[in-house]
Amino acid sequence: MTERVQSPAGGGEEDSGQSCGVTRVQFPAGGIRLSFPVTFLHLRVSCLEKKRTICTRSGSSSGEPPSPTPFSPSKPAPAAHRQRGCCLPTPVTVATARAPPAPRRCRRCRRRSCSAAACRRRPWSCWPRRSAPPAPSTRTARRDSPAGLLYQEYRDKSTRQEIETRRLQDSQTDPEESSPSEETPSEAEPTSTTESKAPPQISLLRNSNSRFNLWQDLPEIRSSGVLSILQPDEIKLQEAMFELVTSEASYYKSLNLLVSHFMENERLKKILHQSEAHILFSNVLDVMAVSERFLLDLEQRVEENIVISDVCDIVYQHTVNHFSVYITYVSNQTYQERAYKQLLQDKPAFREVISQLELDPKCKGLSFSSFLILPFQRITRLKLLVQNILKKVEEKSDRETTALDAHKELETVVKACNEGVRKMSRTEQMISIQKKLEFKIKSVPIISHSRWLLKQGELQQMNGPKTSRTLRTKKLFREIYLFLFNDLLVICRQIPGDKYQVFDSAPRGLLRVEELEDQGQSLANVFILRLLENADDREASYMLKASSQSEMKRWMISLAPNRRTKFVSFTSRLVDCPQIQCVHPYVAQQPDELSLELADVLNILDKTDDGWIFGERLHDQERGWFPSSMGEEILNPKIRAQNLKECFRVHKSDDSQRRKLGSRNRQ
Repeated sequence: MTERVQSPAGGGEEDSGQSCGVTRVQFPAGGIRLSFPVTFLHLRVSCLEKKRTICTRSGSSSGEPPSPTPFSPSKPAPAAHRQRGCCLPTPVTVATARAPPAPRRCRRCRRRSCSAAACRRRPWSCWPRRSAPPAPSTRTARRDSPAGLLYQEYRDKSTRQEIETRRLQDSQTDPEESSPSEETPSEAEPTSTTESKAPPQISLLRNSNSRFNLWQDLPEIRSSGVLSILQPDEIKLQEAMFELVTSEASYYKSLNLLVSHFMENERLKKILHQSEAHILFSNVLDVMAVSERFLLDLEQRVEENIVISDVCDIVYQHTVNHFSVYITYVSNQTYQERAYKQLLQDKPAFREVISQLELDPKCKGLSFSSFLILPFQRITRLKLLVQNILKKVEEKSDRETTALDAHKELETVVKACNEGVRKMSRTEQMISIQKKLEFKIKSVPIISHSRWLLKQGELQQMNGPKTSRTLRTKKLFREIYLFLFNDLLVICRQIPGDKYQVFDSAPRGLLRVEELEDQGQSLANVFILRLLENADDREASYMLKASSQSEMKRWMISLAPNRRTKFVSFTSRLVDCPQIQCVHPYVAQQPDELSLELADVLNILDKTDDGWIFGERLHDQERGWFPSSMGEEILNPKIRAQNLKECFRVHKSDDSQRRKLGSRNRQ
C-alpha cells in the first residue's frame, strides 16, 4: 500500500506506526510514503549487506574505500533502529572494481590454478628463467619451436658429420693432434665456479630458428665463459649429452607431423577403414606421448644449468617405465609394411592423397614411409647416443654407472624390438617352407617357435665316387637345394610344382666343412660338407660347388659358425683388427646378410675377391655379409685400437655377467 503525503521542505521524517505490522518511511526528495512488510524489509537489507561486503573487499578503481553506511561493518546500526527494522541503507555507487591480485602462477607452466600432474603432460611448458621471463606461448607453438630440422634430416646430418670426423682422424698420423689436449690456464679452478656464477640458461629448445648446433656454439655458452673453465673431455661429454636432447626434440617434431599431417587428415580418414588405420599407424599416439614426457624431463635438466649434469638417469627411468610402447609399435612393422603396399595397390584414392600430402612443404620432400619407421630408428639411435656418452664419462664414476644401466635397459628394449619383428616374419616363413617340402625319408617337423631360417639356396653336388672324378663325365654335378635353419639342415632336390623332395637331414651342430684347394676352373669354389650323423644315423659326405667364391664362403660360415675366419673376431680381444665404417646404408637381401646404417663401425672377419665382406658390428656384435662398396676401411691403427677400447668399455657389464653365469654353471 502506497500513500501520497505532504512533505515538509526541510528534510525527511520517520513514522514508525506499527498498525497492521507495517513500517512507513518518508523520503523528503519525493514526498512519497512507502509501506513495506517488515519481513520484506529485513530480506532486502540482508542482500544489500552482502553486496556491500563484496564491494568493500574489492575496493574502487580510484583507491578510495566506499563511504560507510548505517549497516556497514565499520559502523553498525543503532540497537533501536535494529529493533524497529526501519533503517534502509543508502544507495552506494561503486566505481569499476579493481582486478583482484593475480594468484601465484605455477612454476612449471606459469599458469594460474595449474596442478603439477597436468603440467607434466605438457611437452613445451615454460620454465622459470633467471635471465628473462618466459614469453607466453601455446602448446601448438611450442611443438614447432624446438628444432628447425625434422628427425630424418637431423639424423642424416649427424651421421654424415660423424663419418667426416672419423675420416679426418683416420687421415692424420696421430689422432690426438686433432683434439685439444692442452690443459687450459684455468685448469685448477673447480667446476663449481660455474654454478656459483649462475650463468644464463640455454634457450635452444625455444628458438624456432635453431638448426644443427653444437653445445659450445650456443650464444649462452660463449657469453658465460664456461668454455675457458671446463676441460676438453668435459666439453666433449656436454656435446654428447646435448645431442641426445636436441635429437629428441627433432624426433618429437617429426612424430607430431606424422600424427597431425597424415594420421588426422580428414580425407585419409574417409578412405581408410578403422582396422586399416590401426595397422598402418599402430600405437603411434602412445609413442608420441612417451616422447613428450621424455623430452619434458630432458628440457628441465638442460635448463637447470648451462653445464648439463647428466641425462642418462632420465634415459634409464623412461626406458624402464615407458619405452615398452616401442616394442609394440616395432613388432607391428611387418604387418604395417604389407598393409601399406596393399593400400597403394588396391586404393588409388589412398595413393593420390598420400602423394599430395608428401608434396606439402612441411614434409620437406620426405616420404610417408620414412615417418612410419621413425620409432624403430629412434630407439636404436638412442642406444648409440648413450654409448657415445658412456665412452666420454670418467671411469669408475657415478655417471658411468648410470650410463651403463641406461645402456643395458636400452639394449634390452632394442633386442625385444628386433625379436618382435623377426618373430612375425619367421612364423610365416616357416609355414611357407613346410608346405613346399615332401619327405622321402622320415618326416621331420619343421615348424617350431625356436627355429628360424638362416640360409637357403641351390648348390651343385658332384656325382659318383671321389676316385672316379673326371672332366669327361657326362654330367659331373647335379643340382640340390639346401634349407639351413638355426638347428637343422635339410637337403632336397627340386621337383615340379615348386616343391622340394627331402632326401637327407642332420642337426646343425653335427656339420663340418672343408675347403678344397683350387683344382682348375671346373672344380673351383668346391667344398666338402660332412654330416657326422644324418637321418639314417650314419656319417655322410657331400662335395658341393658354389657359383662364386663369396657364395662358397657364405655357405661354409653358415654351415659351421664356429669355424675360424680369416681375421679375428671382437671376442678375441686383440689390440688391432681390420675395421670398416659404413658410408652407404645397406638393406640385407638374404638371411645371412647384415643391414648397415651410416657411420656403423665393423670388424672385418673375412673377405672375398669378388667384393663381399663378413663383418661384426662393434656396437651390438651382430655378424653378417655385406658388399665391400658400402664402406671405407679404417687405415689408422690408433683409431682402430681406440674403437676397440671404447667397445670393450661399453660391453664390460655384459662380460662381467657372462663370467658370473660361467662360474655358476661350473659350480
